Amino acid sequence: MSPAPASTRSDDRHWTREAIRRLEADFCRSADTHLIRLELPATPGITLYLKDESVHPSGSLKHRLARSLILYGLCNGWIGRDTVLVEATSGSTAVSEAYFARLLGLRFVAVVPRSIASAKIAAIRFHGGEVHFVDDPREVYAAAQELAEAHGGHYLDQFTYAERATDWRGNNNIAESIFAQLAKEDHPEPSWIVCGAGTGGTSATLGRFIRYGRHGTRLCVADPQGSVFHRHFADPSVTTVEGDCSGIEGIGRPRVEPSFVPSVIDRMIAVDDADSIGAMRALSHRLGRPVGGSTGTNIVACATLIAEMAAVGAEGSVITILCDSGLRYSDTYFDDAWLAARGLDWRPAAERYAAVLGAAA
Repeated sequence: MSPAPASTRSDDRHWTREAIRRLEADFCRSADTHLIRLELPATPGITLYLKDESVHPSGSLKHRLARSLILYGLCNGWIGRDTVLVEATSGSTAVSEAYFARLLGLRFVAVVPRSIASAKIAAIRFHGGEVHFVDDPREVYAAAQELAEAHGGHYLDQFTYAERATDWRGNNNIAESIFAQLAKEDHPEPSWIVCGAGTGGTSATLGRFIRYGRHGTRLCVADPQGSVFHRHFADPSVTTVEGDCSGIEGIGRPRVEPSFVPSVIDRMIAVDDADSIGAMRALSHRLGRPVGGSTGTNIVACATLIAEMAAVGAEGSVITILCDSGLRYSDTYFDDAWLAARGLDWRPAAERYAAVLGAAA
């Protein structure tokens, strides 16, 4: 293929500069997300903090990742003025990518499992995105690649690029933000930071930043019981699992994703889906607003760590992420009939975690 005429390359660079300016302008219009402090009556001396990522303009933690992935594509020359963007996703990343694609005037197609929450589908479409369904969640990768090739577009591929698209040294990433917001607290260096793993990108950013900053904080990843990640952490020879790997949207995978970096993780805790839902319900009562299922998974792991700290008389802080709003799951995790049909008895867990959080279940 002959090189593009100089005028064409110049036009492309001009469009890229303008696209990056639009992303930076959007960033400047946005405030940082809140760090919510929760006192725990049952364990005085230990404070739980929630990094509330649900308040991003596109509604979830994935807002950061989507922006990073699109900037990464722009700066590598993979995205141009007519590029069709395609992503394989369980929903939240696609909502955020659709938000940014519309900002740049680009077409966006999300490849999603047919089982994802209807509110996420509506949100993708609200931001101008298109939705392509697959019946088997394991088919999303190949289907996204095929669609991108068919359209001459770009497969954003969050599962491969999440760990490298984000600047883990700083640049207002989630780790830098957490430590900056803790600076005036009783325990400015947390004992633990807890997160989930979908791509593995957030845990990679947190773990690398902790080491880069020479912090004593340890990183715990909460993982659905059926997921492969915690199995791989315990035995690196395990790289896939069969069957349903997770009933919690956004976290847990059937295969070890390229962005999952176990070497920066100190501990993993496997969490039953019913416990995740119970903890989600308990925290929603404590806050007076609904949170999503993956936040419940994080809370279960936090409760385990807090109990262990209390047992040895340790004081300190534990930080986790409020990933998205429970409003996206009104017809699933907040629908008692939907949960009962899937055999998820969440009420005992809700009572247990209400006691930890100091909330009425």
